[in-house]
Amino acid sequence: MYQPTDLKKGTVCQIDGQPFRVIEYGQKVMGRGGSIVNVKLKNLITGAVIPKTFKGQDKIEVAEVSTKGVQYLYNDGDTYYFMDPESFEQYELTEEFVEDAKGYLKEGDSLSLQFFGDKVINVELPKNLFLEVTYAEDVVKGDTTSNVLKDATLETGITVKVPAFIKTGDVISVDTSTGEYRERQK
Repeated sequence: MYQPTDLKKGTVCQIDGQPFRVIEYGQKVMGRGGSIVNVKLKNLITGAVIPKTFKGQDKIEVAEVSTKGVQYLYNDGDTYYFMDPESFEQYELTEEFVEDAKGYLKEGDSLSLQFFGDKVINVELPKNLFLEVTYAEDVVKGDTTSNVLKDATLETGITVKVPAFIKTGDVISVDTSTGEYRERQK
């Protein structure tokens, strides 16, 4: 069982037999040691987002969630296909379900799927991914400001802000949770 203060952003809990992920967390401390925790929860099956308030002594059930390593195979526009490399079992997920992760998926990449019972509830990307820059604008000569950022298009089609010295063909690390540039591969 979780206490309300255990519910940090990203925590998965179970309410009324449904898995929820905390997407926003706020705590208000009241007089004499009591506190109220306000969270926004995303239902991992329906996708609905609900606000919920917990008092200091409430108990929240831990969701029985398992993770399985898979390989991303391909997509046909609306459906994304993944395979368990050990059992060769395949999983088909809709584009809406894959949502934010689709900008980081390359054919053959390894990642994880999160399950609640036998239902896939989440696509879990590695924290950082190395992707090749397929297009980066040239820097204007004479622009020597130290923090010049420009747009770069990556091999998966997403665009990220990168420092001025990044060129087409460079391989960079991107933080998959924020979509921000981290470093150039050495």
